[in-house]
Amino acid sequence: MAYDKNISPVGWYVVSYLLRFVELADKDNENPEKRFLAWENTVLVKARNLDEAYTKGAKIARAETKQYRGGPSGVPVRWIFEGVTTILPIYEKLADGAEIMWGEHAPRKLKTLRRMVKKKGDFAQ
Repeated sequence: MAYDKNISPVGWYVVSYLLRFVELADKDNENPEKRFLAWENTVLVKARNLDEAYTKGAKIARAETKQYRGGPSGVPVRWIFEGVTTILPIYEKLADGAEIMWGEHAPRKLKTLRRMVKKKGDFAQ
């Protein structure tokens, strides 16, 4: 069988999706110029290919979009699923040290690269 970089040999994919927060009574929720709070969540899914990974990731995302009451005044709000942003096949068995994500950066100055990294203890939210 030929190698295909789009197929995970271990059956796992990293899927990221975008959710947008809205107050349901706001008339500007579809205004493309309005600013919205958004979360990009990343999950692991077991799948046979990119399309199945997409379907599973979207299903997980849509499960996060139920209406609820938010804030001190309990206004009706919800997260809206905007779509999938990334799907990456995982090429190694899941274990300590297995690479599951990567990103390429255009050439940058050393001082800029060093500003990108954080020290231990800087990751708490």
